[in-house]
Amino acid sequence: MKMRDTFLKPMHPEGRKFVAIFAALTAVLFLISSFLGWIGVVLTIWCYYFFRDPVRATPTRDGLIVSPADGVVSLIEKAVPPAELGMPDEALTRVSVFMSVFNCHVNRAPIAGRIAAIAYRPGKFFNASLDKASADNERNSLCIEMADGRQVAVVQIAGLVARRIVCFSFVDEQLQTGERFGLIRFGSRLDVYLPDGVQPMVSLGQTMVAGETVLADLTSTEPARSARTD
Repeated sequence: MKMRDTFLKPMHPEGRKFVAIFAALTAVLFLISSFLGWIGVVLTIWCYYFFRDPVRATPTRDGLIVSPADGVVSLIEKAVPPAELGMPDEALTRVSVFMSVFNCHVNRAPIAGRIAAIAYRPGKFFNASLDKASADNERNSLCIEMADGRQVAVVQIAGLVARRIVCFSFVDEQLQTGERFGLIRFGSRLDVYLPDGVQPMVSLGQTMVAGETVLADLTSTEPARSARTD
C-alpha cells in the first residue's frame, strides 16, 4: 500500500454535494477573513473525511456475522427487534455500535441473505449512545433472512447530530456479507439483533470496523466474551 492510500480514501458519492457546499462556503469565508477561510478549509477536509468509503477485507466463511458499522460497542443486551419488521415478539441479543462524527459512516450488511423487510420510522434525535435511542429515535430497520431461514435484524438509528438516514437497498435484494447498504449523516448508531442462541464475540468498548470485525459466529458454541480495558 502506498503512503498516499493511508490518508486519501475514496469518497462515497453521497458526500460530493456536501463537500461542494463546504468548499463554496470556505471561498466566501476567505473573502471575509483569511482566519475564517482556513477554518472553512479544515471543515471541508473533515466533511470529505466523514464521507470516506474505504475498501474493506470481509471474511467469507459461512456463518460469520460482521460489524455493520465503524465505531465502538456501546451496548450488549436483550431486546425485542423493532415491531415494524414483523419479526417474532421475542427478546434477542442486541449489539449496538456507536459511531462518532469521526467514524466512517457507510453501513455494511452483517450477514449474507435476502432482505425480507425494510421499515422506516420517524422519531426523536437523542444522543445515539443512550439506551433509549433504540426505542425513541428516528430509525430504519432491515430484516435479513439467511438461506437456513434464520433472520438477523440491523437497525440504522439517527443520533443527536444525524438528520438523515440513507438506505440504498430494497426488499428481496440479495446482500453479501459486508456489502454496502446505507449510511447515516453525522453521528449515529447501528443495532444488530442476533438469532436466538447466538452469542456475541465482542465486548463493551471494543472498536469495530465495518465489514471486517467478526461480531458473532453462527457455528460457535463459545460463551459470550468478556474483556479487560487497559
